Amino acid sequence: MHQLSEVECHRTVLTFDERIASLYQTKLKHTQEKWEAIGSMDFDDHGLVLPEPESRLPIQTISGSGVPITDILLKEYSIQSNHPSGGVFGPRAVGSNFRRLLELHPTYIDPMSSLAGAYRVNFMSYRNPAWNPDCAYPHLEPQIKKYKLIPGIGAVQHFCQDLSIGLTLGWGGILDKIHRFRTINVDDEAQALYDGLEATVLGIQNWIGRHGDEAARMAAQEENPQLRQNLIEIAAINRKLVTDPPATFREGLQWVLWYQIIGKMYNMGGSLGRIDQLLYPFYQRDKFKNMLTDEEAVFHLASYLVMDTSYMQLGGPDENGVDQTNELSFLVLEAAHRLKIPANIGVSVGKNSSEELLRRGVEIQFADHAGMPKFLGVDNTSEGFTRNGYPIELGRQRIYSGCHWCAIPGREYTMNDCVKINLAAVFETALNDFLSDENVEPSAENLFACYEKHLRCAVQATAECMDFHLDHMYNDFPELHLDLLCHGPIERGRDASHGGVEFYNLCLDAAGLATVADSFAALEQRLDREKRLSWKKLKETLDANWSGGEGERVRLMMRSVPRYGHGGTPADDWGIRIAQLFTDLVKEKPTPHGFNMIPGIFSWAANILYGLDVGATPNGRFAKAPISHGPNPDPGFRKDGAPTALANIVAVVQPGYGNTAPLQIELDPGTVRLENGVQLIVGYIRTHFELGGTQINLNIVDKQKILAADKDPNRYPDLVVRVTGFSAYFGSLSPEFRRMVVDRILQE
Repeated sequence: MHQLSEVECHRTVLTFDERIASLYQTKLKHTQEKWEAIGSMDFDDHGLVLPEPESRLPIQTISGSGVPITDILLKEYSIQSNHPSGGVFGPRAVGSNFRRLLELHPTYIDPMSSLAGAYRVNFMSYRNPAWNPDCAYPHLEPQIKKYKLIPGIGAVQHFCQDLSIGLTLGWGGILDKIHRFRTINVDDEAQALYDGLEATVLGIQNWIGRHGDEAARMAAQEENPQLRQNLIEIAAINRKLVTDPPATFREGLQWVLWYQIIGKMYNMGGSLGRIDQLLYPFYQRDKFKNMLTDEEAVFHLASYLVMDTSYMQLGGPDENGVDQTNELSFLVLEAAHRLKIPANIGVSVGKNSSEELLRRGVEIQFADHAGMPKFLGVDNTSEGFTRNGYPIELGRQRIYSGCHWCAIPGREYTMNDCVKINLAAVFETALNDFLSDENVEPSAENLFACYEKHLRCAVQATAECMDFHLDHMYNDFPELHLDLLCHGPIERGRDASHGGVEFYNLCLDAAGLATVADSFAALEQRLDREKRLSWKKLKETLDANWSGGEGERVRLMMRSVPRYGHGGTPADDWGIRIAQLFTDLVKEKPTPHGFNMIPGIFSWAANILYGLDVGATPNGRFAKAPISHGPNPDPGFRKDGAPTALANIVAVVQPGYGNTAPLQIELDPGTVRLENGVQLIVGYIRTHFELGGTQINLNIVDKQKILAADKDPNRYPDLVVRVTGFSAYFGSLSPEFRRMVVDRILQE
């Protein structure tokens, strides 16, 4: 992409493409600054713009529950604690502290952009401790430790707001709504929540207003007439949005950007929803009044996307099954295509979905090699949701809002992607228990019975942990920014985590499926059928992590068994059996408090972290090595025909209750040079969904380029890949995360 020179930047008139080019170059500059200051960033790019060095404290990245959090702290801000631990707990304290941070949060305005604002500081970084020590859970810790559970206690966001509330009311209307219901719900819990919500809104209004003032100040100093006028417009828009709802497409995008930045700063929120539906009325009105061209709309969308990587869905059915793809759906894709930066956009694919939108998405994948868009099996997720007892009309209202998940905007609390059961860790516990029982005949079948017992215990323990979270989260770190745009929290005076919304469907994901399936297959073939190794000898070899005189020979023997995903193998049968067992156990009963649980299969990129908790496994995996990713087979599962086999097995192991088990696949760009290459991939996508698949994370990557970038990331600062559910700059990833992507590419 062409970089503007200083002379070009001072020309009287700049084209939209030239301004997008400038936004792109600024993005690369910010990314380089982050690499140098933060180091590896194994997470969404997030659109973070670092505060100036003189205003921030030294940066460090910590990992909580498998999710890295980068500490971006201002020198002039400190928490006003309400607890002896130094932490801040409850809606009043959280809201007042967040308001103070908003009032100090640095402004950011790029004169080349049509929108103001940037995410620059983490509020979560100031929360130390993050969980109130008075609310300990020693009764749950033994099971958490035993099964290496990711229990979800203290998990934040990962459900979806309804942005239409804010686009209709504006911040002034939301504040009036808080004041109105404060007089109706007068109990202590409600009043504390209203105090926190009001403080949050007042902080937001201050922050937006300061950007309006800053834009006016910059306009007075800007020499370029075009950019000066742009800054004047930014000032007017943001001064208006302090209280009033948006009225134009540009104002609507600015309002959404403010909300999404707030979510990033508050608790790393990233759900957006159906942007092409939310903003379509604004687009239509502006087009009707001849106030907006499509080129201008693309530019405004690019100005948005360069600052925010929130998850959004394009197309898909309304509650009656009618596809809602419109002109704006294509313009969002076009804006992302012109930028070629990390973006989390999903294209809906279903029986009635737009074939043109699907094809355009595939074309952009091959043109840009940026892992965008992903593809959403909207029929299967909405129909699967009905198996929980809900009508199909409600299932169709669930929309793509995160790495692998959906939610009903503003009405459903889900804990999506926050709660995991490491199937490999449970397997290790079961294997050790099984081999210590001298009264049981060693066999893969008998081990599976022991595994079922332990997996049931792990699911039950996790359900108890989720209940504990719902009992206490509202009084620890309430979902203030999401409460503002949900149906119920303000009206009822209850946080979304504590009875504020209509539906509670708690996500519980399995991780490490292939690791366990391949382990059972290896045990069955090498020990039970072929008798090439005793169970005692295997245990000694695993404990020694495949070391010793014959360790490597034994490892290769166990690893060479036909693998899960190959097609027609015992390992496939084990994988299907394990996935079904997990699904059945999750759906066997609700949590002890009566909350519905919905199973999925997804590890995020935490399969590296989860592997650290697991010793050597019978599939030939070394101790502490990553476990398998999501429902995918391990790299190297098949030498030929891998894409077809991969699509088949991932479709078969779907839990089928509305959450996904995403297919992760890498393809060579040479595919498109085949006759009808794009149509071949369109057919592949549709076939996977017809077989039962729910989501496809697709990378189009040049193998030689990715290998070169792995050796020297600095040579390719603009190389973007889809890591799992999220996309990122390849060079910003740690060597371990880069290796995960490279291994998949070498496989396929």
